[in-house]
Amino acid sequence: MQMDYLGITGIVLGVLKQFWPVWLALALVLVASFTFKKRLGLYGHLFDSGVGIAGVMICLFWLFTAMFAAVIVTFDPLAQVAIMKDALPGAIDPQSGVAYLFGGDRLARDIFSRMVYGSRIVLIIAPAATAFALMVGTTLGLPAGYYGGRIDSVLSFLANLVLAFPVILLFYLLVTPGIMDTPIPYALAAVFFLFPIVFFAVLFFTRFKTRPERLYPLLGLTLVLGAWIYAGLVFDADPLGLISISPNQLNIFVAVVFASSPGVFRIVRGLVMDIKTRDYVAAAQTRGETPWYIMLWEILPNARGPLIVDACLRIGYTTILLGTLGYFGLGLAPESPDWGTSIKEASRLLRAQIHPALPPTIALMSFVLGLNLLADALREQSMKD
Repeated sequence: MQMDYLGITGIVLGVLKQFWPVWLALALVLVASFTFKKRLGLYGHLFDSGVGIAGVMICLFWLFTAMFAAVIVTFDPLAQVAIMKDALPGAIDPQSGVAYLFGGDRLARDIFSRMVYGSRIVLIIAPAATAFALMVGTTLGLPAGYYGGRIDSVLSFLANLVLAFPVILLFYLLVTPGIMDTPIPYALAAVFFLFPIVFFAVLFFTRFKTRPERLYPLLGLTLVLGAWIYAGLVFDADPLGLISISPNQLNIFVAVVFASSPGVFRIVRGLVMDIKTRDYVAAAQTRGETPWYIMLWEILPNARGPLIVDACLRIGYTTILLGTLGYFGLGLAPESPDWGTSIKEASRLLRAQIHPALPPTIALMSFVLGLNLLADALREQSMKD
């Protein structure tokens, strides 16, 4: 059957048209950000430099792409149209009359739709895994830096033990099918997912222990929400069916947290060892504040700048790592539209026209670039403060 094709102009206009909800959302955010810049604190200051604006806009572009993926895509990312196998960019499906804007892969799936849906996977796993790694590293780094001594020695030894392992080899061991079929990932998840619950429970208790009218509702909310999320993620036992994670995603999630937490631990430990010598910490000790109050409410807020910068960079590292694992066929299911798996599938097809690996590669590169620009802007702002 003869196929029709869109020209370069048609492909470009088609892509721009499909992203209309993203352009609209970006315009609204940009107008609101400049209008209320002085009231938005650190976020508002990012719009004082071109680097900050570029970083925010690129990151928001992919965030809105993930949010509106169902509206943007032209085909189901898993749907196969036999005639569109290895189709060139702009090829029009004879049955639907809709174009494969970036062409088709070797399994006759739309590359454009897979790239768009791949952003959902990346923007769920990478930031969430980084947030949990920050929780684990911060919760362990605070006492290590504050108390020192034996606590510091034991925790630092464990962190250095993990850091001494080659990262790629460590991930390979953690996400291979043999490990995935054992209870090890779920045991690690059961431990790691407890840290946010413990962190927020201690945070609220140290702040409001003399004000039970505030303490009990906050503790109750923490425990109820924590238990709900914990049951859904670790045991897949959410009674409402809202919170769940596939075994493949859980395995990658746990691997990222396990490998990233020691780096966060070392950063937090170093910051605490420096900040605990400040006068306001001595003043809090003189007032008789407990060590955990001092760590959470005096030291941690003053360490937020470097931690925010590190979080942006770490999300970028995690995104690259997810792409690497997907390329080697580890972790996520083979049909997954994540960018790494898409690059792997496209690399098997050689043609003189636009290579099908370019869209997911450019997507991954641009998102990481946005995070790096955002981290640079945050670093400059933290130095001014």
